[in-house]
Amino acid sequence: MFDTFAAALDWFGIVVFTTTGALVASRKQMDVVGFILLGTATGIGGGTIRDVLLGALPVFWVGEPSYLVTCVLVSVATFLLAHIPQSRYALLLWCDAIGMALFAVTGAEKALLAGAAPVVAVAMGVVTATFGGMIRDILGGESPVILRREIYATAALAGAALFVTLSVSGIAREIGLASGFCLAAAIRGAALRWNWSLPRYRSRPGRVMDDRGD
Repeated sequence: MFDTFAAALDWFGIVVFTTTGALVASRKQMDVVGFILLGTATGIGGGTIRDVLLGALPVFWVGEPSYLVTCVLVSVATFLLAHIPQSRYALLLWCDAIGMALFAVTGAEKALLAGAAPVVAVAMGVVTATFGGMIRDILGGESPVILRREIYATAALAGAALFVTLSVSGIAREIGLASGFCLAAAIRGAALRWNWSLPRYRSRPGRVMDDRGD
């Protein structure tokens, strides 16, 4: 039951993140090859970096090519259907929030299964959740969402941390996955709805040093 639940989350995350990459391609009015490139890079990019860092070779989509095939098919479907939503940017943001939350917990889960320490598992959850979007935005010529003012990586961190904490505490992993996903999605969704952001650094006059250097 658990394996089926975790696999379903992972596949759903792949589909959602691939869709966000293809939606960026639609906003840039790319051809179908551009859709496939951005969609595939977004769908499997974060997980690829996670597996390389963990030494889990071959990476997941090399061992299971159906992930790659799915990314291609979803990208092509988006190429054909991207004109339907009234606001592709709004759809992109909300799909990205769902994909981020899914990958935050599934990435942390895969790190735990690979024998990583809890703090490393949290870090791998954040990597899985954010690096695919970074690749998407860079290839699409946009400012990476993780570097913008709104809360993004913080939401992934909170979701991954909650999942790992519940897992090492002996809570059923299905509950941990659902709880971590809901927390990450709720934080990101609230940030989108109410324009939440963390305090930014603001330049201010430095201290005046006297002759003694005090």
